[in-house]
Amino acid sequence: MKTAMIIVALLGFSSVVAAQDGAANTQPVEQYGYGTHLDVAKVISEDPVPDVCAVVPTYMTYQDSQGKQHVLAYDVMGRCSQG
Repeated sequence: MKTAMIIVALLGFSSVVAAQDGAANTQPVEQYGYGTHLDVAKVISEDPVPDVCAVVPTYMTYQDSQGKQHVLAYDVMGRCSQG
């Protein structure tokens, strides 16, 4: 289950910031925190996980069961491939 794997990779934050979406639209970015209830009906987009050996910030845009679009910020461990 893709959502479950995303949740496992999430690390907590508790503040809310704003992100610029395009030139004119500003959409709030929700910071994931441990225990945050996520109502993900459809994932619209996800940032790719970079090939680094570190915890890095990433974003997921999703639609909830009410049809409202959200942007979620969370940290994920990089792929850490060494080749």
